[in-house]
Amino acid sequence: MGSFKKGWINEKLCEECGVFGVHLKKNADVAELCYLGLYALQHRGQESAGIAISDGDGIDYYKEMGLVAEVFDSDRLAAMKKGRVAIGHVRYSTTGSSNVVNAQPLVVKYRKGYLALSHNGNLVNAARLRTQLEDEGAIFQTSNDSEVIAYLIARKTEGEDIIGAIEKTMELLSGSYALCIMTEDILLGVRDPLGIRPLCIGELDGGYVIASETCALDTVGARFLRDVAPGEIVAIDKDGLRSCGSKPKGKSGLCIFEFVYFARTDSTIDGVSVYQARIDAGKILARTHPADADIVIGVPDSALTAAMGFAEESGIPYGDGLVKNRYVGRTFIQPDQMMRERGVQIKLNALKRNIDGKRVVMVDDSIVRGTTSKRIVEMLRRAGAREVHMRISSPPVCFPCYFGIDTPDRRQLLGANNTIEGIRRLIGADSLGYLDTDDLYSTVSSTKCGFCTGCFTGKYPVEMDAGDMSEYLLEKQK
Repeated sequence: MGSFKKGWINEKLCEECGVFGVHLKKNADVAELCYLGLYALQHRGQESAGIAISDGDGIDYYKEMGLVAEVFDSDRLAAMKKGRVAIGHVRYSTTGSSNVVNAQPLVVKYRKGYLALSHNGNLVNAARLRTQLEDEGAIFQTSNDSEVIAYLIARKTEGEDIIGAIEKTMELLSGSYALCIMTEDILLGVRDPLGIRPLCIGELDGGYVIASETCALDTVGARFLRDVAPGEIVAIDKDGLRSCGSKPKGKSGLCIFEFVYFARTDSTIDGVSVYQARIDAGKILARTHPADADIVIGVPDSALTAAMGFAEESGIPYGDGLVKNRYVGRTFIQPDQMMRERGVQIKLNALKRNIDGKRVVMVDDSIVRGTTSKRIVEMLRRAGAREVHMRISSPPVCFPCYFGIDTPDRRQLLGANNTIEGIRRLIGADSLGYLDTDDLYSTVSSTKCGFCTGCFTGKYPVEMDAGDMSEYLLEKQK
């Protein structure tokens, strides 16, 4: 695990990755389309970015550490060849160290040509599969679980086409995965049988786009068609789009944290508007945990919509109370002790004019370790807030995630080791209220899919071997 994920700069739970793929009718500047799509998905991963392209003859690719705009400047984009098929990836590592070797897309040569893969999610049995493959002579170049998937698909192509190889590989995988896979002429989208990670399809000028979120479709001008179903493989080639069948595994288990924090506010996932879910969460908070206050503020950016909902329902005016420095980037990943102590002030600053002398309701989407919440409360008080009432638009985070969220050790999760009153005292708020699990479910009730709430309840949609769980947690501590 990269050193900066444990640092002060962001205590939020972090998503693993975002994936994007495109298949057009003729050769075009697909690198630019991928760039735009990845830019829209930047919130899902800020460690590395990569694009792979094919014009039917081999696969050209480039990947590097950094944000999308850092990795792909105009010269780099111009140097990439035109093609009909491309996939892209933005990464935040939950397994595998933070370095360019683990950046994606992964590109491999196999008996039938070339294959590239972008993966969002996490396999809970990756360590066991890797050990089995190494015992059989496999040599791995990376330390991430995505290479295990790519290796298995390549190996299963003996006597199978690419779709058959993916189907056989899926039978061996346990955990979450939304995949964009490309050969030299085919684009494929794959979603795990529980649909834990999101994946959607759009139409663009007679071609097709696959992406983690609908916001990426909007950015490239694609028309949303539908979500990839749990367990489904979709294939796109010169003859168009076809579904190769869906093999769901019981009731689906979409990660509910997509609606709390991960997804961009303007996305729609499995029929649910992220914006509306957050508005509804804020409204429910206002009813279940009211406060006498003068202003409602949100912690930028994901909590702002819930704060608007709280204000609308409560009748308390909504306002800006915290200003975010949007230029805090990867250059700040290893500060000295003084910078570590001032980390929150570097990222956020209180808008004194709006909160001085006022009773403030501060809405946030979650509390993980609690250090950031404590410092923001202190910041508001220094700016003159008379009272600070904190409201959280999700239940307490009490358990680790095994499916692609970078959760700390359970011993570091404030919700796992304290009562709500104990958390309130630790962060220094005048009052504290959380959304409960049933109310969170009600914010996404317009969809028919099921949800994973493991980080809140400890109940996971996948039956996991105790050895696999231990291996995963050990890997996260490296």
